[in-house]
Amino acid sequence: MPNNQFKRGELYSVINGMAATAVARRLQKNFRQAGLEITIEQWSVLYHLWKEDCLSQQELCNRTFRDKPSITRLIDNLEKQNLVKRMPSKTDRRINLVCLTEAARGLQQITIDLANQTMDEALIGVTKAEIETVRQVLQRVYDNLI
Repeated sequence: MPNNQFKRGELYSVINGMAATAVARRLQKNFRQAGLEITIEQWSVLYHLWKEDCLSQQELCNRTFRDKPSITRLIDNLEKQNLVKRMPSKTDRRINLVCLTEAARGLQQITIDLANQTMDEALIGVTKAEIETVRQVLQRVYDNLI
């Protein structure tokens, strides 16, 4: 018997990221208000490059849960904005690495600050215990499906 205390529509909304969508919209709004011309999708790529610079496009696909055409389009647009550059791999000529530019490095702190501000707004009235419960449940859902 399914362990489902919600109506199906409510459960799908929760699992499909209704709250995540609201947070992403608010973060995008906060970026715009700060005069930043990057999208949340572009920011997610930059975020992973700030953690580890010069990743392959395939590794960015894996880390951002996006397909190859989506990552290619995001990287193309980030290149046009002079935020990343493609560099040939020294160990495998078939691979291009995506590396940050100085302009992208300059965005790191302000965007992280805006992301933290957005999460502070989103988590008003939510306890650490509630956050941990949600994290555990969503991790279990993810683990069940991979």
